[in-house]
Formats: sequence, structure tokens, C-alpha cells
Amino acid sequence: MPRVSRAEAERHRQEVIDHTARLIREKGSEQVSVPRAMAAAGLTHGGFYRHFSSKDDLVAQALTAAFAERREAMDALVDELADGRTDHQADGPAGEGEPRTPRAEFLARYLSTLHRDHPGQGCAAAALAADAARAEPGAPLRTAFTAGLRDLVDGFQQLPDPAGREAALADLSTMVGALMLARASDDPGLSAELLAAARHRLTATGEGAPPA
Repeated sequence: MPRVSRAEAERHRQEVIDHTARLIREKGSEQVSVPRAMAAAGLTHGGFYRHFSSKDDLVAQALTAAFAERREAMDALVDELADGRTDHQADGPAGEGEPRTPRAEFLARYLSTLHRDHPGQGCAAAALAADAARAEPGAPLRTAFTAGLRDLVDGFQQLPDPAGREAALADLSTMVGALMLARASDDPGLSAELLAAARHRLTATGEGAPPA
């Protein structure tokens, strides 16, 4: 059997991480086994330990990748608005009749039914907060979650809108909590209300707020 090149091995490793990042956000980390993660990437689980030391190692790397994906989307949003390229449609259009700000647009995208209904491509903070909370202190999952959360706070704080660290922490706490509750509810009306109420509250508190 021909040996896999170093470049191909790295590509396989990244594919496993990317697919696992989606799976753990969709199903939760406990529901994703090594064979399932490898199969999602089109590989057999026999080669798992060539890439990762353990399932915990894989989950931590996948979680890190998921948070990085959200931060990259946040940075890209700033560039889109600066270039006038944003045409995204969310449940609550950010500032109808008003200039859209990165913060308002991010809120509209985050607190949308599209984000609610597609956790696999969404925010790792909302998808895996409960898993991280149950993990032991110092566990790879909890460590990766904490690092990702810090980066998310930093990214939100750096949006060019008037908000300091305390405001960013409060906003993200509200956003993540609302999204988690909206996903947990089996009442479509209540779920939509939760998202809309959080959008309205956060948009209202952000308008004209003095810099912290």
C-alpha cells in the first residue's frame, strides 16, 4: 500500500478536524465517537492515532477550529460593511432605513432563525457551553472552550462600535443565552420571540451608548 505524503496526511488531519467541528456543534461532544468523526471525513478509524493522541485531543482541536471560524466571520463582516458588500438577509434587518454597523449586523445574523436551525455551522459558545460546563476543570474541552470564548469576547469588543469590555461580555452572554433557549424550545413561536426580544434589547441598548 503506498505511503501517504506528509501534505496528504495534513490534509486528512484537517478534514477530520473540520468535520468534527461540525459534528460536535450539531450533536454534542459526547455523541461523537472516533469512528463517526473519521467516517465523516471519509477515512477509517484505524489511522486516527497517526493524527491525534486521543478523542479529547481531537475534540479540543475541533472546538478551537470552530471558535476560529466564528472569529474569522466576525472580522470578515467588518470588511464587508466597509466595502459595502453586505447583502445578508436575517430575521431582524440591522437598522432598516439607517446605516448598518458591524455590531448591529452581527446581532442580526447571530440572533436569527438561520443560525438557530444550523448549529453545525454556528457559534461554538452556544452549541457547546453545556458540554464545557460539565467537563472537569483543566479538561481539554474546557480549556479550549475558555480560550475560544476569550477570543470571541476580544473580537466582539473590537467591532468599530462604541462598546467596552463590560458591554461586550454582557452582549455575548445575552446572545448566547437567547440562542440556547431558542434552540431548546419546541414551541416555534416562543423560540422566535426569544431571538427577536434579544435582538431588540441589544440593539436598543447599543444605540447611542457612550464608550465604556
